[in-house]
Amino acid sequence: MNDRTDVLEAEAPPAPLVRTVRWDRGAGADPAPLLDLEWLVTNGVGGYASGTLSGVATRRYHGLLVAALARHGRMLMLNHLLEDVRLPGGARARLGGEERPDALEAHTAHLVEFRLELGLPVWRYEVDGVVLERRVLMPHGQNTVHVTYRLVDGHGPVRLRLHPSLAFRPHDAPFEEELSRRYALGTGGEDRYEVSGGEDLPALRLQLHGQCPAFTVEWREGPRVHHRVEADRGYGSVAAVVRPGHFRVFLTHDAPEATLVASTEPWETVLALPPAEARAAERARRERLLAQADPRAREGPAAELVLAADQFVISPRWRVKDTACARAAGGEYRSVIAGYHWFTDWGRDTMISLEGLTLTTGRHAEAREVLVSFAQHVRDGLIPNLFPEGQEDGLYHTADATLWFFHAIDRYVETTGDRALLGHLLPRLREVVGAHLAGTRFGIGVDSDDGLLRQGAPGYQLTWMDAKVGDWVVTPRRGKAVELNALWYNALRLLEGWTRDLEGEEHARWLGEHADRARESFDRRFWYEAGGHLFDVVDGEQGDDPACRPNQVLALSLRHPVLARERWAQVLRAVEERLLTPVGLRSLAPGHPDYKPRYFGDIRMRDAAYHQGTVWGWLIGPYVDAWLKVHPGDPAGARRLLEGLISHLSDGCVGQVSEIFDAEAPFTPRGCVAQAWSVAEVLRCWVKCTG
Repeated sequence: MNDRTDVLEAEAPPAPLVRTVRWDRGAGADPAPLLDLEWLVTNGVGGYASGTLSGVATRRYHGLLVAALARHGRMLMLNHLLEDVRLPGGARARLGGEERPDALEAHTAHLVEFRLELGLPVWRYEVDGVVLERRVLMPHGQNTVHVTYRLVDGHGPVRLRLHPSLAFRPHDAPFEEELSRRYALGTGGEDRYEVSGGEDLPALRLQLHGQCPAFTVEWREGPRVHHRVEADRGYGSVAAVVRPGHFRVFLTHDAPEATLVASTEPWETVLALPPAEARAAERARRERLLAQADPRAREGPAAELVLAADQFVISPRWRVKDTACARAAGGEYRSVIAGYHWFTDWGRDTMISLEGLTLTTGRHAEAREVLVSFAQHVRDGLIPNLFPEGQEDGLYHTADATLWFFHAIDRYVETTGDRALLGHLLPRLREVVGAHLAGTRFGIGVDSDDGLLRQGAPGYQLTWMDAKVGDWVVTPRRGKAVELNALWYNALRLLEGWTRDLEGEEHARWLGEHADRARESFDRRFWYEAGGHLFDVVDGEQGDDPACRPNQVLALSLRHPVLARERWAQVLRAVEERLLTPVGLRSLAPGHPDYKPRYFGDIRMRDAAYHQGTVWGWLIGPYVDAWLKVHPGDPAGARRLLEGLISHLSDGCVGQVSEIFDAEAPFTPRGCVAQAWSVAEVLRCWVKCTG
C-alpha cells in the first residue's frame, strides 16, 4: 500500500459500520491521493456509479449513472455534476471536482472528510462555517441514482446549482473526440425532465427534490475531459460532454435536504419511491444482509466485506432470455460480476467466489440460483468462461472453470444440505466428467497413458493465467497444468462421493478408479526435486516447466488434496519463501527471467506482467486453506496472513479489495478496483479463522 500518512488518515471502522478517510487541508498538503482513492455503488442488476474521492473523473468508467440495459449492456448515462454553492453573504464555492484534474487543489479545497456508512459514500464539505454533506445511493434493482445534499450546520439559505454533464456511450467504449449523438430535452410532467440521445436508448429522466427546485435550459458543450488513468493505460483519454442546463435549489434550516434523481426507468418507477423512502429501504436491506450473514461476519472488517460482496451478486438486466426462463420456472437468473469496472460475469471467478459471496453471507437461495444458471449453460462438458458485455451467449475457452464448478457445488451442499439440487445436477456432472475423459473442445481431455488432464489449443489461453495480446498468448501453459490436475482429482473424488451417497457403490466405483490413477501419476510426474516444489506444467510445449508459481497450492488446499501428505509442508514453505506478500501471492517467483515487479503501462506491458510476478489477492484463500492443513491448530496465525488485505480496505476503492497488486513494496493496487474473488476469499478466510 502507498504511504499516505502525510495526507490521509484512515481509521478502522467503529460501530455503527463506518469507514472514514479524513482530508488534511493544511498548508503544503498534497491533494493528489484523492485522485487515486475511488468509490463504488451498485444496483444489483449490473449497473453502478463510481468515481474518485476528489470528484475528478480519471477513468472512462467513472460516472454517476452507468445503467445496465437490455441489448446494450452497461451504458454511461450521467457523467458528472458540476456543483456550485452560494452562501447567504454572497460567497461562492465549488464542491468536489470538475472534470479538470489540473485544478485539483481548488476542487478539493472544501472537502474535509469522506466516509462509508453501511458501505454507502458520504462526502463532508466546509465552506465559510457552513457544513454540507453529499450522498450517493442506487435503489436496489433499478437503473436509478440519488445524489443527496444536506445542510448539516451553519446558516442558510444556501443556493445549490447543479450542472449535469452527459455523453451517452457504452461504459467501456473508447472516447470519441467529438460527440456522436444528437441530444434533445423534453419533459415528463411538472419538474420532470428527459434527455434523449436516440431511439436506440431509453431517455435519461431527471428530477430535483427540495425547496423551490428549478431548471434552466442552457445547452452547451462542456470542457474536454482528460482521464488520467486511461492515458496511463495507453488508451484515448480525452472525452467531450454536453450540458443541457442547470438545476437550482435552496437548502435551509427548515428544508435542509435536496436530492437529484437520475434514471433510465419509467417515470412510474422513478416516482414510486421518494428519496427519503429509498434511503430507508436501502439501509434496511443492508442491515438485513448483515443480519443473515455468518455471525462471525456481522461486525468490523468482516461486516464491511459482507457489504462489499453484495456489489457482485447480480441479476443481469441484459440477459433477457435467461431471466425470462428463470422467472417462468419460479426463480431468478443470478450471476456474479467478476470485477468493476470492466469485467462481466466469468465462470471461473463465479465458482471461486461463490462460497465467500453467498454462503458466508447467508445468501443460500442466491447461491442455488447461480449454480442452476450456469448448469443450464453447460456445453460439451464445459461451463462458459465468460459472457461478453450485453450478450446472451457465453464463450467457452476455459479449462478450469468447469472444475471449479464442482468445488462450488461441494461448498454449497455442505453448507445447505440441499441434496435435491445435488440430485438434479448429478447427470450433468457425469456428463462433464465423461466429456473430459473422452476429450472436448480446445484440446481439453484426459491422457489415457497416465490419467492426467491436459489442455491447449493454438491461440487460446485456457487456464486462469489467461493474458493475451493480439496473437501473443503470454502464459499459454499448454500441457498438463498443476492446478488443473488438482481440480480434476478433486472433481473426481467429489463426484465419486456424491454418486455413492445417491446411487450406491457400484455406480461410483469407476470414478474412484480414475481418481486413483490420476493421483498416482500426479505424485510421480509433478514433484520437482531440485526446487523442492511442484512443476507448474508437465508435458508442455517446452517440456516440464519448473517455474515456481502459486498454482501448486491447490494440490493441497482443496477438499481432496492430490499431493501426497508428506510433501505438503515443503510445498507450503517454498510458496511462503518465494511468493507470499502482505496482499496475496505473487504469480511468479522473483529470479525467473520473465518476472516483472510492476504492473503498469499500455496493454502489452501490463499483460506481460499480469501473471509474471503480479500479486493476486484471491490466492490468499487457497494459501490460507493450505496453511491450516499444515498448521491445523493455529487459526490465529492464518488470520494474520489477511491483515494486509484488511488494511487495503482504506486504499484503492475504499471498502473494496482490488484485483491485483505490484509484486514488490509498496504493493500498489492495480487492475480492477473491486474484484469478486478477492473480496470473497478474504471474507471467507477471515470468518474461517475467527473463533
